[in-house]
This record gives sequence, structure tokens and C-alpha cells, in this order.
Amino acid sequence: MTDIPARMTVIGIKEPGGPEMLVPEQREVPKPGKGEILVKVAAAGVNRPDVRQRQGSYPPPKGAGDIPGLEIAGDVVACGDGATKWRPGDKVCALVVAGGYAEYCIAHESHALAVPPSLTMVEAAAMPETFFTVWQHLMMRCHFKSGEWVLVHGGTSGIGTTGIMLVKNFGGHVVTTAGSDEKCAAAKTLGADVAVNYKTQDFVEETKKATGGKGADVILDIVGGDYIDKNFDAAADQGRIAQISFAGSAKATANFAKLMAKRLVHEGSTLRPRTVAEKAEIAKGIEEKVWPLVAAGKIKPVIDSTFPLAKAADAHARMESSQHIGKIVLTVG
Repeated sequence: MTDIPARMTVIGIKEPGGPEMLVPEQREVPKPGKGEILVKVAAAGVNRPDVRQRQGSYPPPKGAGDIPGLEIAGDVVACGDGATKWRPGDKVCALVVAGGYAEYCIAHESHALAVPPSLTMVEAAAMPETFFTVWQHLMMRCHFKSGEWVLVHGGTSGIGTTGIMLVKNFGGHVVTTAGSDEKCAAAKTLGADVAVNYKTQDFVEETKKATGGKGADVILDIVGGDYIDKNFDAAADQGRIAQISFAGSAKATANFAKLMAKRLVHEGSTLRPRTVAEKAEIAKGIEEKVWPLVAAGKIKPVIDSTFPLAKAADAHARMESSQHIGKIVLTVG
């Protein structure tokens, strides 16, 4: 095992602002605490919360540190007190609270998953944030069942591609929305039954048409804003709507009488501030139910592009262009 250096390259945020505020810096390599592991990062996923953190609208939780990055893949190089699940040399991917844009990163041992031979490190790094997020909403909070119809907004985003794959692999049907015919075609390639170009089509009308007038049993929404009222229209009686994020607006005018008339559930949750135990429960479900499908090659993340760590600013510019299909990943070393 190679020696762990005292210092490492990380991507810091100079001050709140545009992608150019992401700059390489030298920091001390962290030491794992109780129940934690230190990972030599091979790749780190880029996510919308990273963009919001850089802009100054999504500060990390207290004590988490200011380095962005919520998911990593790499080799375990050290274990803290009481950490027994992994050993140095194990290849893992992990959900982290912060610090992914770095050569070394701390993860809680219960939030890490073994990298199956079917995945590259880049692919493994593209999975934790979106899979933890979609799994908890789809399965744990919305109680999705085989045979149900799911409306997935933003079908070519990281959340969207993950949602489509999970729903299809667990026996469901998918209507998805995307902003171009090219993106709609990509979503259908992933398995979406119906792909709606929201710039030229009405997703409420198309969802009703696809479901024989019934509407979607579950809706995964990353947009918010005026989609909230439209989701109430697109949902089936006793439908469940998961508010995952707000690419549009967190504020909306909606007719909540529809929620009552249809007996809808509109739930929401953020992942980052959840407790260690809650995230461990999500990880356990993914390890038991999803990881066998990943190992069998039935689920594989969609990679849009990769950028070296030092070019994190370019990765953020790519994400903000909204031209990407799938995940953007930083490569380290």
C-alpha cells in the first residue's frame, strides 16, 4: 500500500459565483474518524447541489467542510476506529457529505458500496448521489410497485436516467419529459415507454394518453414551479408525487383542491442533511436490491462526459449548459 501524503490537491470555491470560482488548492489530507474510511479518489460525480453550493445557495452542513462533491469512487487507504466493513485496498463508491472534489476523501463506512467488476471507477462514481436519492423517494417514500406508471421529469438528467432504469428494472412503466427530440430519443433508448418533449408537447395530456386516462401512479419531479400544479393534474387517484429538487422554482401557485380530490401524497426530502443511520438504511436497500442488477450488467449509469479534477470549472459549465445526457464525472490522478 502506498504511503498517504500529508497534503493533497482539492477544488476550492474562491467565493460564490460562476464556474471560474472553482480553483485547485492544496489542503491537508483528512484522517478518518470513528466508523469512517479514507478513500483515495479515482473519480467524483458532479451534481446540481455542487453547482448550488458554488453559487452560494446551498451551504454544506455544519462541520462538513467547504470542498464540494457528494459522491466518489476509489480505493480505501485507511480505516478509522470501529470501521470494520472495509479494508485498505477495497474498491468502493460512496455517498459523502462533502469533499468529493479532492485526491482523498472521508466517507462513513455504512455509506460505501463495493465497486462491482461490471463498473469502471468513473461509472461507480456516477451512482451514489442519484441512486440514493431516487431509491429513497421511489421505493421508501412513494412505495412504488411493479406494474405502476411513473412520470419522470428531466429524463436525461442524472436523476432522470436513474429513475428510468430503476422503474424499468423493477417492473414499471415510464413516461418521461425532456427538452429536445434528441434527449427524448436518449430516454427511450434507456427504456422509457413514452418520452415527451416539454417544449412542444403537454406532458399532462401525454401522460393521460399513455395511461389510458388514469394518470401516473408516481411522479418524480426535479423542476417544481409551475410543474407542481400540472403534476396534480397528471397524477392518478391516490398518486404519490416526490419533490426531489427545484430546477425551476421552490415557490408555486397551485390548486390544492386537486390534492384533496385525488387523495394525493406530495412528499419531499433532501439527502445531504439526513442522519448517518438514515443514509445507511438507504445504502442497505441499494446493496440488497439494486447492486445484484448492477453486477449482472442490467443497470449501468449513463456517462455524459469526464473532466480532470483541475478542470472542475469546465465540468460545471457543462452542467449549467443543460446539454448533458447522463452524468458528468471528474477524474482524479
